[in-house]
Amino acid sequence: MLKETGFGSIHLGVSGFAVGVINLLCRLSLLLLVWLGAETALAVTYRAAIDDSRWELESSKFSCRLSQAVPAYGRALFEREAGEDVRFSLRAVEQVSASAQALLVAEAPPWRPGIAPQMIATLKVDAVSGDIDVEPGYARQMLAFLYKGLVPTFTRSDWQGTAEALRVGVSAANFGSAYQDYSGCVEGLLPVNYRQVARTAVLFPPATYVLSDSARARLDLIALYVLHDDSVQSVYVDGHSDNLGRRLLNRDLSKKRAEAVAEYLKVKGMDESMITMRFHGERYPVVPNNSAANRDRNRRVTIRLERE
Repeated sequence: MLKETGFGSIHLGVSGFAVGVINLLCRLSLLLLVWLGAETALAVTYRAAIDDSRWELESSKFSCRLSQAVPAYGRALFEREAGEDVRFSLRAVEQVSASAQALLVAEAPPWRPGIAPQMIATLKVDAVSGDIDVEPGYARQMLAFLYKGLVPTFTRSDWQGTAEALRVGVSAANFGSAYQDYSGCVEGLLPVNYRQVARTAVLFPPATYVLSDSARARLDLIALYVLHDDSVQSVYVDGHSDNLGRRLLNRDLSKKRAEAVAEYLKVKGMDESMITMRFHGERYPVVPNNSAANRDRNRRVTIRLERE
C-alpha cells in the first residue's frame, strides 16, 4: 500500500507556496509514472521493431516529408513545407475506437531501461478519422527526442470499448541518418510556398509608381517561386489607384504601377509570355475610399499566380 509522505518541517527559507508547487509537481510526476505503468501493463501497442523500422524521405524544393510505417496501424509523418514550420501527423489505416484525447510521451525503448518518460503534450484526436495532428512546437520536441533515441508514444484509453489502452510508438531506430538527410532537404527549401505568393498586393505612396524596397523584396520571392514551379502557367498583374484626383490620371497612374511591377518581374527572370498586365484606375477599391488609411490600401498592384 502506498502512503503519501510530506516534506515535513523544512526551514530553508522556502515559502509555503513554493513548497506547495514542489509537492504538486512531485505528485504529478508520480501519477504519470504510475499511469504509464498501468497503461503499459494493459495495452495494445503498435510500434515498428528494430528490424522493421524504416524512415522514408520525400524531398523537393517545396516540401520535406519524413515518414515511418507503423505496422498494422498506419503511418507517422513529419512534414516541413517551404515557408512553414514542421508539423507531425499520425494516420491510421482504419478508424480505431478509443478515447478522444491522446497523451504524448517520450519513452525509452525496451533496450534502454531506467530512463524516465518525458511528457510532451495532451492532444485531441479527430473524432471521425482517429488521426492525430501535432502542432510545430511539439513536433520539434518529437524530433529532438527521436534524435536522442527516445520513442514518442501516443496513448489513448478505452481501446475498442475495452479496459485496455491503445499505444502507438514512433520508433527511433535508424533515425539518425534519416534525420541528417531530412535536415539537408530543409536547408534546400524555397523560402515561400504557393499559398504564400499566389495572391499578393504591393502598395504605393500617393501619386507615385516607384517600387519601394519592401515591394521589391516581395516581388523577389514571387519571381523565385515561379522560376522553380513549372505548374505556374500565368501571372496576372493588375494596377489600381485611390479616388483622389482626376479619373483619367488615376487610370494612367495605375497603368504605370502595373508596368513597374511587370518589368521588375521580367528583370528577375520571369517569362514575359506568362504575364498578363491590366490596369483599372479607381474602379475596383478593395475598401471604401473614405479615409487616408483605406486609400493607402487601394493604391496597389495585385499579383495573382495561376497553375495549370
